[in-house]
Amino acid sequence: MTRTNPSAAARSKRCAERGWGSERPMGICHFRIAAYSRWARICLLPMAVLLISAGCEPDGMAPSAGPDVRTTLGGEQSQGYAVALKPRAFDFPADHGPHPDFRNEWWYWTGNLTSTAGQDFGYQLTVFRTAVSPHDADTGSAWRTRQVYMAHFAISDITNKRHRSFERFARGALGLADARASPFRVWVEDWQIEGAADTTFPLRLRATQEAVSLDLELSPTHGPILQGNAGLSAKGDEPGNASYYYSYTRMDTRGSITIDGEKYDVTGLSWFDREWSTSALGPNRTGWDWFALQLNDGRDLMFYRLRLSQGGMAPESAGVLVQADGSYRALAEGDVELEPIAHWVSPETGDRYPIEWRLRLPEEGLDLTIESRFDDQEMRLTFGYWEGAVKVSGSAAGLGYLEMTRYTDAAPD
Repeated sequence: MTRTNPSAAARSKRCAERGWGSERPMGICHFRIAAYSRWARICLLPMAVLLISAGCEPDGMAPSAGPDVRTTLGGEQSQGYAVALKPRAFDFPADHGPHPDFRNEWWYWTGNLTSTAGQDFGYQLTVFRTAVSPHDADTGSAWRTRQVYMAHFAISDITNKRHRSFERFARGALGLADARASPFRVWVEDWQIEGAADTTFPLRLRATQEAVSLDLELSPTHGPILQGNAGLSAKGDEPGNASYYYSYTRMDTRGSITIDGEKYDVTGLSWFDREWSTSALGPNRTGWDWFALQLNDGRDLMFYRLRLSQGGMAPESAGVLVQADGSYRALAEGDVELEPIAHWVSPETGDRYPIEWRLRLPEEGLDLTIESRFDDQEMRLTFGYWEGAVKVSGSAAGLGYLEMTRYTDAAPD
């Protein structure tokens, strides 16, 4: 196959015609490749690098459907990268910054906010880093880098039941995108998260795309929560099929959201997840459902269910229950009972997502119903998934976020 190198004008025209954004500096197409799901999306970034070099998406790639996680995860070479094999001592603020020897990494914020006039919103702002090679190559070019960054930005206008999502990515060179620990900063172009110079917190989150923007300040109510086994979170039963994972599960949030020229002053709660790894899903794991719940009594609950190809929950499924004082206990697969109650079928992809769940934690006396705050919060981009704001009722009330990889016909509950 012969690859041509179209002019900048031709690339811009091609991107615009296909609805994939605009031409970026040095011929990098700023297109919206989909918000694909948590462990899948970083593993797919090497493909994004090829798309950068081509100037736009290849013919025939459908932004509204795209492949699912089962066809893209697993089988990638990890030789030469650092691997999460055993618990480690976390070092803050250093671990807020990048871990370039691992292949995959992300900084992940979600939250539920309310304006002074009573309008409700959900938001997501996430930055991902992937290494496309385990070793640096000294070529003398300022453009040369083995790190690629991607960012996702979404607003759920809950009051008006409208969900908007955007994506951009850039190479980790020439200041286009990067991350650092002190003073803390992570950015992809002008989407950025910055921390206080000496103390990291509060964080300031800023992103603008088209007629949508956010500008938020986040302050944690307690220290970091180490997920899994002292921060080592298994994703399969093979050695090294794991990530290092910590969270700030409750962050007081204030600031503004602007939609179509109207600015809303907002307050609420946010959730901050951090992971880095060199792994993919284990065999027969088809995807996951990730719950991050903030209860009105001050407790926080995270649980991710790794889905088996034949249906049901993989034994590596896990989570954490955080008390109001910041103390917490790890949750294993046998501690939690999950049952889908109601489903929603996407009019665009045909995927059938469980958007109402029953979650029971018998030892804690928790029996919760989790419902989408509105159903259509699907990310309809090249790699689709569902992520949106949810409400909690039952033995405790609250709000939260739910992420689900695609539920195709071949992906049972």
